[in-house]
Amino acid sequence: MNGHEHMNARHLGISAGLLSLLLGTACGAPPDLPSDASAPGDSAPSPASPSTPSAIPSQPEAEADPIADFEPVVIPGERVGPITATTSRETLANLVGAEHLRDESIPVGEGFSEPATVVDLGPEYGVTLTWTDDSRTRIATARGFGSAWETPEGIGVGLSFAELKTILGSFQVYGFAWDYGGSVVLEGSDLNQYYGDLVLRLKPSQSAIDISPQAYQAVTGDSLFASDNPNLEALDLYVDEMIVYLIAP
Repeated sequence: MNGHEHMNARHLGISAGLLSLLLGTACGAPPDLPSDASAPGDSAPSPASPSTPSAIPSQPEAEADPIADFEPVVIPGERVGPITATTSRETLANLVGAEHLRDESIPVGEGFSEPATVVDLGPEYGVTLTWTDDSRTRIATARGFGSAWETPEGIGVGLSFAELKTILGSFQVYGFAWDYGGSVVLEGSDLNQYYGDLVLRLKPSQSAIDISPQAYQAVTGDSLFASDNPNLEALDLYVDEMIVYLIAP
């Protein structure tokens, strides 16, 4: 083979090898690669590690609990939990959330009504506040208490007559069946210091009235009755309403 023929053979061999490589790739047979290597152009992502932030699903923010910081203690003349006479409606909204407030006008007896805001925190922590005027910047009274609210002595809505007597000692009660029926007179009781700042109203159970109608009739009307009156004992009385003055009437 002369030099020219040898060069043609070398050129042909290289071309054939290159052609073989190209044909093999086109037919799906990749060139020899290490067993752990990826083929060119393979960009499939590796599974995210549990520690990768994007792999951790976001958690919804917990809804703030409006009563989490509430201590349901009533100090007549001073405060109802964190609420004082100078708590405005705006401050109240920041305290419990505007969605828990409802403005109303409520009757307060003898045909009068006052601007009020219902703090709707359920049957335990709910309370209704009355304002000194329509500006709703100063609180006059708190009433409509839920079952969790009570004074340091343990007085709250639902307290029995027997338990109340243990706390107050001797006291007087206005007769039933009129605007101020069942009102307790604290003056002269063991909680005389709350006189003028705390109003308690007693209510007889309907079953007791049905069983002892004569006892009920004996303690009705605008008159005062001693707490040891046997007719009161027969009526299964309990504290039905508690009104706390934050501004002296």
